[in-house]
Amino acid sequence: MVIVFVFVGLVALAVLAAGHWYVWRRLVRDTTAPSGAARRAGTALFVAAPLLMVAAVGAERSGAPFWLQRTLAWPGFLWMALALYLLLAVLVGEAVRPLLRRALERRDRDGTVPEPAAVPAATVPAGAAPPPAPEEPAPVRPAPSRRLFVSRVVGGAAAAAAVGTVGSGTYGVLRGPAVKRVRVPLAKLPRAAHGYRIAVVSDIHLSPVLGRSFAQRVVDTVNSTRPDLIAVVGDLVDGSVKNLGPAAEPLARLSARHGAFFVTGNHEYFSGAEQWLDEVRELGLHTLENARTELPWFDLAGVNDLQGESQGQGPDFDRALADRDRARACVLMAHQPVQVHESVRHGVDLQLSGHTHGGQLWPGSLLAELANPTVAGLDRYGDTQLYVSRGAGAWGPPTRVGAPSDVTVIELASLQA
Repeated sequence: MVIVFVFVGLVALAVLAAGHWYVWRRLVRDTTAPSGAARRAGTALFVAAPLLMVAAVGAERSGAPFWLQRTLAWPGFLWMALALYLLLAVLVGEAVRPLLRRALERRDRDGTVPEPAAVPAATVPAGAAPPPAPEEPAPVRPAPSRRLFVSRVVGGAAAAAAVGTVGSGTYGVLRGPAVKRVRVPLAKLPRAAHGYRIAVVSDIHLSPVLGRSFAQRVVDTVNSTRPDLIAVVGDLVDGSVKNLGPAAEPLARLSARHGAFFVTGNHEYFSGAEQWLDEVRELGLHTLENARTELPWFDLAGVNDLQGESQGQGPDFDRALADRDRARACVLMAHQPVQVHESVRHGVDLQLSGHTHGGQLWPGSLLAELANPTVAGLDRYGDTQLYVSRGAGAWGPPTRVGAPSDVTVIELASLQA
């Protein structure tokens, strides 16, 4: 098993190195003079930045001192996103490059300037002083070759597109999630519960990058919706209670008529799940660890994340849902959408999930579709409806492209209303 992990790691590093070499070649080598300062600076960037990226991931996974994690996280994780979009932009540039070259060739053919007519030399009268000699023209720097010009135009456009994409996506995360409202009819919901509002929050991912101020923005957004109940469906943190406990403190101000509830996500099991469950309870949230509570008009249940199986704390649907009154509507909190198949077997009416981030960085959504039954939004499986939130934060790069963050207000609707 160790040999397999080493092999996979070496392959990943080789792919990473090859991708960076290709982008360096197009953006640096093909656009700069061999011995110029621009070539040296660009090469230094393409050596240092991927090293910072690997170091940032390693520091987080190894539990390095928190000051070191914070120092490496911003440049390292931002480069992760930037490198992706530089690669995509350069690949698009490969299609543009021959078109631009042909357009320049056509322009040169059609715009040939005729030679000027010869002007006869002036006659100098006898005894007159000769006219002054014309001044020596200033040396003209030779124009760049067509190939170099095309490389600079395409490379500059690719870099600008990548930086703009990552900048916009990062700003979208840091300003906090938007509110999304979804109406979900439930056949078993009584008329008295028509319009009941559940604020669904997932994947906040507090980390060395997203800290206390970000948590406060999420809390303010949730409270502004004035929900009846708050469901925090996992992946709250990427780090230990020791390092991120202060960042999570604003969660104590979550406010809803029937309280705030929490289930684990896979990242809790990378960060000390037992300690975080204790911390969450200290902050006033109710934890549903394979458990169920009866609210006035429906049952609310929660199961542990699948990652908990590695620590003997996996999901237990029988424990959470056994002996319940099947005539009552049941809403289940489960971090991963793939758990919906168990929900169908247990007669759950609505499952609330996260985990996918909606793909977070396009084209990540295409990969997410391969691993999840639903990537984002409301879907139906048998008699069970599944809602998947894109999440409030971000893992790794604090950046989202094509998958904006959200806090979703689920408004339950009674068919009897």
